[in-house]
Amino acid sequence: KDPESGDLVLESGALVMSDRGICCIDEFDKMSESARSILHEVMEQQTVSIAKAGIICTLNARTSVLASANPVHSRYNPKKSVVENLQLPPTLLSRFDLIYLLLDKANAENDLRLAQHIVSLYFANHSHARVPISMSLLSKYVSYARAHCAPTLTQEASDELVAQYVDMRKLGNDRRTITATPRQLESLIRLSESLAKMRLSERVEKSDVAEAVRLMKVALQQAATDPLTGLIDMDSIATGQGSSHRQDVDALVQSLKEMFRSPGHRPSIKFQDLLQDVQAGVSATASIALLQEALNVLQREDWIVLTQQHTPNPTVRLVKE
Repeated sequence: KDPESGDLVLESGALVMSDRGICCIDEFDKMSESARSILHEVMEQQTVSIAKAGIICTLNARTSVLASANPVHSRYNPKKSVVENLQLPPTLLSRFDLIYLLLDKANAENDLRLAQHIVSLYFANHSHARVPISMSLLSKYVSYARAHCAPTLTQEASDELVAQYVDMRKLGNDRRTITATPRQLESLIRLSESLAKMRLSERVEKSDVAEAVRLMKVALQQAATDPLTGLIDMDSIATGQGSSHRQDVDALVQSLKEMFRSPGHRPSIKFQDLLQDVQAGVSATASIALLQEALNVLQREDWIVLTQQHTPNPTVRLVKE
């Protein structure tokens, strides 16, 4: 509300004010669902649509998003995927070009350099605070590059982009996993153009593509690695679950169908009893979560009906024989 007139007015937010710039977001995992839904449109269409209090409009938000997030309970679990650690929607996380993990590991050299830098900020002697370029000069450099440089792809760079994307796709053919998607190809194009713009060049060279591919591969090795297999799998970001987990669920579903078809199987059984039967006869490592996912698949296929689902030990009733 306007403090003078009391009328409802439209005020620009961070994304709109960052038009043609960079929007830096801290504590990305603490955002509300409404704010995340706005980010979907911004990162896909570069606009923000408003339809509130009789105000209907679309504002430009042509911005790059640089975000940082903390894992659940402030502790990263290497046995889980990035999506499970951050508990962010996979549809939102997959829209970032690069995802890097910054893990706090003890290293004497890095710890010493960081401690010297922090202390030098409060100490009269700034010998350790080496700043090769001032912030004002860097700001002018970035502004000049944005205003005067619009790099275009050369034929060599275009051929290299296609070749590198095909090679990235080939990595998953033998394992039947997805190691790259067209979204990664678009990211490589944007990164290559950005690297050329950093050099104030009007042409994207083959060397820019090579550096963009290196950055992409490092990010994929960190963020898109399936914790169960240790291999790159884009499904771990796109869906939150790797292909190996999906295969485990499918295998358990088939085993449960065979178990339900057996003559001596009971038409109704408690969840905990079924878990014990599965661990005894099918897979000793089957977890409660894995069995729950398999039962949900069977329920969608009208094989079973789960009753008393909100209780710790629901009943599994067989429908299809």
